Amino acid sequence: MALKIAFQMDPIDAVDIDADSSFRIAEEAQARGYSLFYYPPDKLAYQEGRITARGWPLTVRRQRGDHFTLGDRAEVDLAEFDVVWLRQDPPFDMSYITTTHLLDRIHPETLVVNDPFWVRNYPEKLLVLDFPDLTPPTTVARDLATLKAFKARHGDIILKPLYGNGGAGVFRLTPEDRNLNSLHELFAVLNREPLIAQKFLPDVAAGDKRIILVDGEPVGAINRVPAEGETRSNMHVGGRPEKVEMTERDREICARIGPLLREKGQIFVGIDVIGGWLTEINVTSPTGIQELERFDGLNIAEKIWQAIEAKRG
Repeated sequence: MALKIAFQMDPIDAVDIDADSSFRIAEEAQARGYSLFYYPPDKLAYQEGRITARGWPLTVRRQRGDHFTLGDRAEVDLAEFDVVWLRQDPPFDMSYITTTHLLDRIHPETLVVNDPFWVRNYPEKLLVLDFPDLTPPTTVARDLATLKAFKARHGDIILKPLYGNGGAGVFRLTPEDRNLNSLHELFAVLNREPLIAQKFLPDVAAGDKRIILVDGEPVGAINRVPAEGETRSNMHVGGRPEKVEMTERDREICARIGPLLREKGQIFVGIDVIGGWLTEINVTSPTGIQELERFDGLNIAEKIWQAIEAKRG
């Protein structure tokens, strides 16, 4: 099966070939004989009934400093592709949301991964609200009095932007901390969005587990350990990945959320679990498959393409 694949993603020249999941997915696609096309999100367009993109034919290679070659720039009709990957990183702002609306117009005849309708309607920090018994105490609010009341109830909390990524803008507020007002003022200057607050989980010191699900099925996990002096475990901010096994609790969480992810076309998902509690369900541009492949020898990119091929029939 020779598929025609387009990648909507952030600049290809900035990719870390040893960590980036999009690169590994593209590399596996190329090995399977698929043709690749790359375009940045701002080159996606609606033109008189057609969904188009301006970009380049793409060849990738695992060679640091020379990991890709682009062909001649071209404008393509994305309806003529078999698969389009929605892989740019958040922020999950109106620009991001608009790309999901445009890609809706070609899906599912062209398979968009992950399904853009449900990417739009299932932001990672909001989808967990469907599973309150699996998550730590959580509140989503813009109102300062509501956030203060939550902190008064739980003392030690994590405060973060609702639509951020990679650990950016994440703060721990201990019972003695008096910065909630100032942080609220800071976020109010940046945007009009609510914040999300969760009870702090001390188990994060032992790591934040990233579990990868393919078409609703868990395929493996890595642990991400915060750097010295850090609360955040994200690898973008210095978290150290390490080998880890899935627990019975991890499998229970996956069994609860997996059928919903499969039903809504979320083929490649990464969930975050701390001390047995589900904190995020990442559907926009999850990562972690390269680390998992190094630790456990699992070719997750192959499993992803097998799931896509099955859906393409």
